[in-house]
Amino acid sequence: MKITHDMLIFARHALGLSDTVSIEIFPLEGRGSDRIFYRLTWNSTGSAILMHYDRKRVENTYYADIALFLRRITIPVPKLISHDTTLSLILMEDLGNTDLFSLKDSPWDQQQTLYHKVLAYIQKLHAFPEKEFPWNHVKLMEGFNHELYRWERDYFRHYFVEGVCAIALDKSFAQELEKELAGLADRLLRRENSFIHRDLQSQNIMVCNNEPFLIDFQGMRLGSLFYDLGSLLCDPYVNLSLDKQRGLLSFYYETTKTRFDAQSFEIAFWEASIQRLMQALGAYGFLGIQKGLQSFLQHIPSGLEQLLRATSHVSSVPRLKEISLECQRVIEHKKTTLGTYK
Repeated sequence: MKITHDMLIFARHALGLSDTVSIEIFPLEGRGSDRIFYRLTWNSTGSAILMHYDRKRVENTYYADIALFLRRITIPVPKLISHDTTLSLILMEDLGNTDLFSLKDSPWDQQQTLYHKVLAYIQKLHAFPEKEFPWNHVKLMEGFNHELYRWERDYFRHYFVEGVCAIALDKSFAQELEKELAGLADRLLRRENSFIHRDLQSQNIMVCNNEPFLIDFQGMRLGSLFYDLGSLLCDPYVNLSLDKQRGLLSFYYETTKTRFDAQSFEIAFWEASIQRLMQALGAYGFLGIQKGLQSFLQHIPSGLEQLLRATSHVSSVPRLKEISLECQRVIEHKKTTLGTYK
């Protein structure tokens, strides 16, 4: 979508700028969620981010109210300047171009400080009482349930196992795999619900003045807090080492009130990480091949590495581990022979 006259009128009015002030507009890379972003600059020092969203993707319509809620409970997110529901436009604070992903090669002590801050903020969301949530004016997507977990594992099988790796599962193996993954979902659903971000990965954490800010929270819902922890600590974009993952998980565990003992807490983490990583690999296949966004394909090897690490800590998913190893062999062969995943 190109910038339109109505969009400029909206931005000028929201910013209090007259027609005599020149506004420069720079399109930004999309985030794979039917939204288009622009950076607006004026008077050499002023800047803001303009987002146009597709209302057909219903979670996009929830963004603004969720942002206001998160700011009310002191979780740092971009400040909303204005929202036009008719034009599907949101004008918000510009936090710059640095995200946690872009700092993945920085000294670990610098990264660790940021991760600790993110974990403290997300713990605040996880601990927020469901009965105190403003349900009357803040809408959320339906919480995690059997159908959503099933959709995620089908997404993984269809767009990654079949779509990227070109592996057709025989009937008996597919049934055994489904049985163990359904059991995994059952265990996740038996755990206490929390409010979760749903996509808490490094590219959704902006860093401005050495402080982290959460973005892309429109998919917030009720679910397992371990799904968020898996999203952050097993993020294929960053590919943290096992020692760093365990250190950060221990930090979260020690700063929160939980009925879990440390061993059970870690097992729950690895189980939810498996679920999240299946979703991520399915997304890389869908976005990389179906949508032609090939940059997502480069994260498949680290995603598989993280999935295999998680399955090595969970004895109940041998079929998933087996097919993940086969996928890894396919990917390595494609890299060697073709230099691509196409």
